[in-house]
Amino acid sequence: MELTTATLEQHWLPFSSNRDFKREPRLFVRASGMYYWSQHGDQILDGSSGLFTTPAGHCRPEIAKAVGEQLQTLDFTPSFMRGHPGGFQLANAVAGLTPEGLNHVFFCNSGSEAIDTAMKIAFAYHLARKEAQRTYLVSRERAYHGVNMGGTALSGMVKNREAFGAIMPGVLHLRHTLLPENRMTRGMGASGAELADDLLRFVQLVGEKRIAAVFVEPIAGSTGVIVPPKGYLERIREICDRYGILLVFDEVICGFGRTGEAFAASSFGVTPDIITMAKALTNGAQPMGAVAVRDDIYRTIIEEAPNGVTEFFHGYTYSAHPAACAAGLATLKIYETEQLFAKGRALTPYFQDAMFALQDMGVVHDVRGFGLLAGIEVKPGKAPGVRGADLQAKLFDRGLHVKFTGDVAIIAPAFIAGKVEIDQITAILRDAFAEF
Repeated sequence: MELTTATLEQHWLPFSSNRDFKREPRLFVRASGMYYWSQHGDQILDGSSGLFTTPAGHCRPEIAKAVGEQLQTLDFTPSFMRGHPGGFQLANAVAGLTPEGLNHVFFCNSGSEAIDTAMKIAFAYHLARKEAQRTYLVSRERAYHGVNMGGTALSGMVKNREAFGAIMPGVLHLRHTLLPENRMTRGMGASGAELADDLLRFVQLVGEKRIAAVFVEPIAGSTGVIVPPKGYLERIREICDRYGILLVFDEVICGFGRTGEAFAASSFGVTPDIITMAKALTNGAQPMGAVAVRDDIYRTIIEEAPNGVTEFFHGYTYSAHPAACAAGLATLKIYETEQLFAKGRALTPYFQDAMFALQDMGVVHDVRGFGLLAGIEVKPGKAPGVRGADLQAKLFDRGLHVKFTGDVAIIAPAFIAGKVEIDQITAILRDAFAEF
């Protein structure tokens, strides 16, 4: 396609400055392994695994083959009162990776849909337990839980909320845990566990049996990689247990090996009641999300309904789509046969060393990281986010794709990366930072 103003105009890009993009478009036209190629033929190292979606590397032939064969065999089947083998196979495979006891999996099409699904599951569970008065949900400042109506209400990022009003009532926000005391701390900081006690204040504010669920990203990724302080998640779990509140971990970014284990819940040793996931579930090759729930949550909802009646009135046309299931099964097989979670875990010390070595750059305000995930926050320019946008463009032009949120570069290399790629990412970052 010839790139002209007219050919670019009709596409409304998400989360983008459309005017800036269309003045100077930067397009990817193909990908392989650790690299993209631009419309000009330039090779661009992928420093953020696409959008944290592609830890096995781009254009894996095994996934493409599985999806192609599926589309030629069974392209679509309704999931309402019908099914296909791939959906059950993938649910079993996912349950083999989730923490013990979270063995029931509901499929959707994105992380945003997974969050709204988890909200509905929480409400349905409490209704089945005759505690329908539990109508409050708790999230956190600086949280990102997708962009559907429920997830936007849970969001704690101002720009994600301000244009859309309150969205829905009954959402309370814990304070975030990005504390100056933990600045330049590798891994979990020493300060901030007491912030979990905000949940106690909310219990006291609205009542002991009014909160349905607490939504927490184990590592707050999209807001700029906020690693939880030591003891924080344990304290949240303890309070939830005390007051019968469901704990939901949003692992859309952390899930499938990003923290060194299959899920961050295992890395941090805290088991939630519900886990939402997406992105790396299919290595980004097909849109798909999922929600894994504790066995007794599933049984409570199912057994409360009379026989022959739909127990949970929720779902999507494309839930457990055959092609997405084929992509998921092929992806999980790659993770297992190539031991990619272990490879990522082994690369973590070298990666974190490289990222924290950038703290000597004058423009760098903070470095945060855990596993193969790091956030490098630069000092703001004339307005928040302006320098980050400028840097993202400069890095692209130097041959590096990195996701920015405001003034934070979020680095998340694929698990197939080696020291050579980490060195290349670091060198390009250092070169770009040196201009400021």
